[in-house]
Amino acid sequence: MKFFVIGDVTVDHLYHLDQLPAPGQEVSPTRATMEPGGAGGTISVTLARLGHTVTLAARVGQDPFAEYALARVRESGVLQTAIQQDPEHLTSTITVMQTPDGQRAMISHGAANRQLDPARLKKKDVEAADGLIISAYSLTEGPQREYALRAIEIARTAKKPVPVFVDLGTGAVNRAGTRLMADVIGADYLTLNQHELLALTGTTSISAALARLGEAGARRVIVKVGRMGSIVWSPEETELVDAVPPEGQVVDSTGAGDTFTATFAHAALTGLPLPQAARAANAAGALAATRVGAQARPITPADLERALGR
Repeated sequence: MKFFVIGDVTVDHLYHLDQLPAPGQEVSPTRATMEPGGAGGTISVTLARLGHTVTLAARVGQDPFAEYALARVRESGVLQTAIQQDPEHLTSTITVMQTPDGQRAMISHGAANRQLDPARLKKKDVEAADGLIISAYSLTEGPQREYALRAIEIARTAKKPVPVFVDLGTGAVNRAGTRLMADVIGADYLTLNQHELLALTGTTSISAALARLGEAGARRVIVKVGRMGSIVWSPEETELVDAVPPEGQVVDSTGAGDTFTATFAHAALTGLPLPQAARAANAAGALAATRVGAQARPITPADLERALGR
C-alpha cells in the first residue's frame, strides 16, 4: 500500500534522569543520547519497515542536524520527494527529560517544519495514496497548517476518496486546545491519548469526551490509555483493547505513540477489525519503548503476527 504522511522530522536529545530538575537546579543524567525523531519521521519509518511505500512531507534546515534527522527515513526507504529544505530556519529539535517512574518534560521547537510550503504540495501524491496520515502538530500554525488542510481536502474530494488518519499530540492540543476540533473531526480515524482527548473536547471524562466527539460527527476514535491498552470507538461499538506486554524492558517511551498510530493505520487498511488493529498497535507501541529513541526498535510483520496470536 501507499501512504502519504505529513508531520515533523526532528533531532531528539534524550536525557534519562532520576528526577526532573527544579528551577535553578543542575542535575546529571543517568543516560544521554541523540536520536532521529518527530511524529512524521517515526510514522513514516514504521510504515516503510512494514513493507509499505511511503512519501513523507516535512521540512528541514540547511544545517548539520538535517542529515541526522532524516537518517532512518533514508535507511528505511521512505520517499523524500516531498521533503523541503529551508534556507532560513533550523531543523527542528526536541529535548526530552524523563524519569524511571514515567515523568517527562519536553522542550520542542517546530522551526523549519512549520514552514512547509503548501505551494509545493502535489495533488497527485495525495490522490495516489491508500491512506493520508497527518500529525496534528502540522495543524497548529504556519504554512504547514495550510499544507495539511489542503491535503485533507484533496483526500476527501478525490475521485476515489483517500482515508484520512489524524494523530493528536500533547503539544499540539496544549497549544491549540478545542480549536483543533474543527480541523480533525472529519478524519476517518482519529488517534489520541486520554489527556489529548479531554483537552480537545473540553470535558472531564473519557465517556463524556467520546460522546462529545460522536455528537460532532466523529467516525472512528482510538484512545491510547497507557498500561490499560486502548479504547476503540465508533458509532456502532466501544471496546477496551487490553495492552500487550512487550518482549523486553520498557526504557524509553519517546515515539511509542507515533509507532502505535502507524501500526494501527497499517492494520486497519489491511482489513482488520478495529479491535484487532488496536491490539496490533498496542503491541507495536510497547515494543517501541524497549529501545532508546523513537525509531530504534523496528516493528516487523512477525511482531504483529505474534501479537495477534497467529
